[in-house]
Amino acid sequence: MTGVKICGLSRLSDIAAVNEVKPDYIGFVFFAKSKRYVSPAQAAGLKSHLCPDIKSVGVFVNEEIECVQKLLDDGIIDIAQLHGQEDEAYICALKAAGQKPVVKAVSVLREADILAWEGSAADYLLLDNGAGGTGQQFDWSLIPAISKPWFLAGGLDEKNIDQVLGKGAHALDISSGAETDGIKDPAKIRNLVRRIRAYGA
Repeated sequence: MTGVKICGLSRLSDIAAVNEVKPDYIGFVFFAKSKRYVSPAQAAGLKSHLCPDIKSVGVFVNEEIECVQKLLDDGIIDIAQLHGQEDEAYICALKAAGQKPVVKAVSVLREADILAWEGSAADYLLLDNGAGGTGQQFDWSLIPAISKPWFLAGGLDEKNIDQVLGKGAHALDISSGAETDGIKDPAKIRNLVRRIRAYGA
């Protein structure tokens, strides 16, 4: 079954919306330049209201390993998602520090961009357009058959979600597609999660 992640939660109303339909994952963005940024303190408050069945993912861009590890150790996040220039040494060091899952985002311009990370120590890859957060999709035909499980991100919404179901993603990662005027929309979240859940059920 294809999983689903709703990323960029920043309000208690967002937490209430996901608790209703229980996606597999939610994302907290710890990149200060993002409009969806939350501080560690804000994320801790939001996590305290999150259904324990939902895994929280922290999104980072070139963050110090110690900062990422503290959020993992404190239970504010369950998984680290890396969106910067973090190399394999960084990933291995983070894994060694706490044995928690790591997702490495890959900017996809060509098939080789994905294949280059297939042997990574990261537990998952996240295939995205550009640096992520653009709300734009990349050419999905570039995705090769790979052994490592992967998330698909980039411009996923109610209009195109059916096109990617069945492409082999471990989970679909949705952010702007679950929003209206830049705010998480409970009705869109409900519809997206239920449609993904219904596929292959």
